[in-house]
Amino acid sequence: MSLNERKKAILALSDGTVVHGKAVGHKGITGGELCFNTSMTGYQEIFTDPSYYGQLMMMTYPHIGNYGTQPRDDEARKVMVAGIICRAFSHEYSNTMADRSLQEYLEDNEITGISGVDTRKLVRHVREKGVMNAVISSTEMDEDKLVQMAKDWDDMEGLELATKVTRSEAQTVNGEDEFRVAAFDYGIKQNIINNLNKRGCTLRIFPAKTSVDEIKEWEADGYFFSNGPGDPTATAEYALEAVNYAKETGKPMFGICLGHQLMALSEGLKTTKMFVGHRGANQPVKNLETGLVEISTQNHGFAVDEDSLDEKIAEVTHINLNDNTIEGLKFKNFPGFSVQYHPEASPGPHDSAYLFDQFIDMMKEQK
Repeated sequence: MSLNERKKAILALSDGTVVHGKAVGHKGITGGELCFNTSMTGYQEIFTDPSYYGQLMMMTYPHIGNYGTQPRDDEARKVMVAGIICRAFSHEYSNTMADRSLQEYLEDNEITGISGVDTRKLVRHVREKGVMNAVISSTEMDEDKLVQMAKDWDDMEGLELATKVTRSEAQTVNGEDEFRVAAFDYGIKQNIINNLNKRGCTLRIFPAKTSVDEIKEWEADGYFFSNGPGDPTATAEYALEAVNYAKETGKPMFGICLGHQLMALSEGLKTTKMFVGHRGANQPVKNLETGLVEISTQNHGFAVDEDSLDEKIAEVTHINLNDNTIEGLKFKNFPGFSVQYHPEASPGPHDSAYLFDQFIDMMKEQK
């Protein structure tokens, strides 16, 4: 298909900015919070990350789709982003392991996108103005209508979205059964499950809303709280019951991303909406315990508020070297730690995989 044959599309931002391009994926209208990811590879893993549910994903790397898609790269059972924005979309792909093009993949998942966008310019705009809502359309071409739609779209702040992406019932995923881990699915990524399985953990993965009685029956050796979308304070309204129960058991606890925020909220700390957020596979994080710098994968628009930190409650173990935001906590009133970033790193890098070993070591010591 030549560029001239492709349908037109419009990206309209809530501040009135309008960008024209070519339609990709499913034809239609979609909207959400506009964010960007700086990863050079791993578009399929990014598009299927449940933490991106309801967001429009703009890829800063110019070539997207050139290696197609394959089932083993999915981080969830379906595409989670609300829409995609890129500069150069490849309808052709070169990869012997791929089973279909990204265009076919997006059509099958009914995901609307736009290509031919000056993403470099648009990222600068978002960095200056902050994240905002936007709409992508390949059917409605009235700019004023689309801008108004973007203005009317629900803001991410205050939204509870974990129940939109969690599983419907508890599931056991077997490892070597050396450790029994209760994992809470607020949007858990497949590679988190893989990392715990290969370290000898059998997981009982619970839906976001699960009764304490059901959790007790599993008799876990440790508790894991997953990543997920939405405002952590909204999720906390029901999720803190499970977090507080896990604390009462005295067993080791580990949280990633939203799980990190929930553990902090359970101790009276606060979270805040970030101006832009961290999304990419090149974020520098300093481990304050070792002095080493890790290059990390991140995906979050909320963070633990540094001003709410109490040294009697938690110690900061990791900081982001770009803006000094909190990236890791070790809690003092219970045996638990958490990180804001993604040590399972799918896509990579894998500098932070040792955190899973740290969780395993805590369970070994207690056993």
